[in-house]
Amino acid sequence: MSGHSKFANIRAKKEKNDAAKGKAYTVIGREIAIAVKEGGPDPNNNFKLKFIIQKAKAANMPNDTIERGIKKAAGGNDGVDYEKLTYEGYGPNGVAIIVDTLTDNKNRTAANVKNAFSKGQGSLGTPGSVSFMFDKKGQIIIDKEECEKDGDELMELALEAGAEDLKEEEDSFEILTAPEDFDAVREALDQAGLPMASAEIAMIPQNTVSVTEEQAVKNLRRTLDLLDDDDDVQQYWTNWEEE
Repeated sequence: MSGHSKFANIRAKKEKNDAAKGKAYTVIGREIAIAVKEGGPDPNNNFKLKFIIQKAKAANMPNDTIERGIKKAAGGNDGVDYEKLTYEGYGPNGVAIIVDTLTDNKNRTAANVKNAFSKGQGSLGTPGSVSFMFDKKGQIIIDKEECEKDGDELMELALEAGAEDLKEEEDSFEILTAPEDFDAVREALDQAGLPMASAEIAMIPQNTVSVTEEQAVKNLRRTLDLLDDDDDVQQYWTNWEEE
């Protein structure tokens, strides 16, 4: 993905999500609930929760909303049981799309995701139909403007913590890890005081697809916009090389 700024895409998506804080808060609230149920309500002993709280604050989520979400999940009496589901399919020109969701209603989520693909002239596939074209990796993006370390220093720190690789781009550093090493690397960077623009388990495309026909681009954007607007959608991944 030479010449392609992942950080710029992350920043653009964040700005778009910030314009619809209701959606962002819903997504983060569900992540808090899952993190608390998996690792407990104390962020000092639950690094996943600690990082989600940082993300919530970066999205200007009120502290009392964060605390209320933690207490509700810790009490175990919210009556909501979220399930992680992944959908795979194709957009125009054979663009591969993977959609990660967190839902309390599988039928609603399946219908909404199918609708997003259909309205963009795409189609849902079966599990594994496009994921073989991606590599599952821990991906950490660091904004160069906020990072005091240079590439060599950051590389040494990341590799020592267990990272596989560091790629330097014009405005950011991208650190890749095996999924099982992601938490350890993220925690090491956090303890070193490094600000992370994004840190997640990502599906990295092995190759990218260019879409040049105007209507195909419009259709693809329509699918992605509908996924962006769906509260059940946590994240999506494509092999589209945006111009």
